[in-house]
Amino acid sequence: MAERNGMYGNEVHDVVVVGGGAAGLSAALVLGRARRRTLVVDAGEPRNAPSSHMQGYLSRDGMSPAGFLAAGREEIARYGVGLVRDRVTDVVPGGDFTVVLGGGRSVRARRLVVATGLKDELPAVPGVAERFGRDVLHCPFCHGWEVRDEPFGVLASGAASVHQALMVSQWSEDVTFFLHTVAEAELSDQDLRRLAAAGVDVVPGEVAELLVEDDRLTGVRLADGSVHARSVLYVGPRPVPRTDLLRRLGAEMRETPFGTYPVVDPTGLTTVPGVWAAGNAIGFAEQVVHAASGGYRAAAAIVGDLLMTDLDAAVTG
Repeated sequence: MAERNGMYGNEVHDVVVVGGGAAGLSAALVLGRARRRTLVVDAGEPRNAPSSHMQGYLSRDGMSPAGFLAAGREEIARYGVGLVRDRVTDVVPGGDFTVVLGGGRSVRARRLVVATGLKDELPAVPGVAERFGRDVLHCPFCHGWEVRDEPFGVLASGAASVHQALMVSQWSEDVTFFLHTVAEAELSDQDLRRLAAAGVDVVPGEVAELLVEDDRLTGVRLADGSVHARSVLYVGPRPVPRTDLLRRLGAEMRETPFGTYPVVDPTGLTTVPGVWAAGNAIGFAEQVVHAASGGYRAAAAIVGDLLMTDLDAAVTG
């Protein structure tokens, strides 16, 4: 996308927002309305791109992710916020931050918002990647209502998969838990009792492939050749946070069962002065509504921070 509103060049921006998803656009909207010179750099890789709809966002329930982002881009343009389609390859700290773009140019910023999100690495089972976001799902809060009462499968990938199988049982009474590469001995007695109480069938054996007819999931075939009719399969992707920029800047990181994320305060401020983070860049479970809220909080904090910095400089200068 071409540069917009003259916001791309040698001038120092108040804020560069890295990432144009829900968190980044929300931050940019607040910053633009606060009359702060802002540029969004967007590589165009939203996490929820495979989905045709998003849910649970009050007043936007059922809206397509692409439509949501398009509306957000239109809104920030009203306030003079610039947007460029590019990838940030490096950030060099100094008096200001020098933000290096993949196209070979660079921009300068007094403050940064890192909203680069994460990537979902899917189980290497034939058919899973092709149907992800359609009838291969990972979040019942996102898609459970739309597939309610259908025959569910849950593909185990670790201990957390038991929790997923129990959770999805609230949307269907017909749930089969495929242990796949997880040994039944790895399940605790409490796990087995809860699964039984929830009416979840536990099936050992590795899943070999998904069966599809007329562009619809119809079943799961195990390595032993047995077939289980299912129309929905829940999987547990391995989240890979896109936090390279934060690491390069020296941000303190924290290990979680779902990846390594930056340590942030309630506004999203990292341990690097002048650098905020929001959305899936700070946690696996940030839904669109959470990401938008996080971007808003970060932007509001930055507006106050810049104001006080400028006033203090005026007083002492």
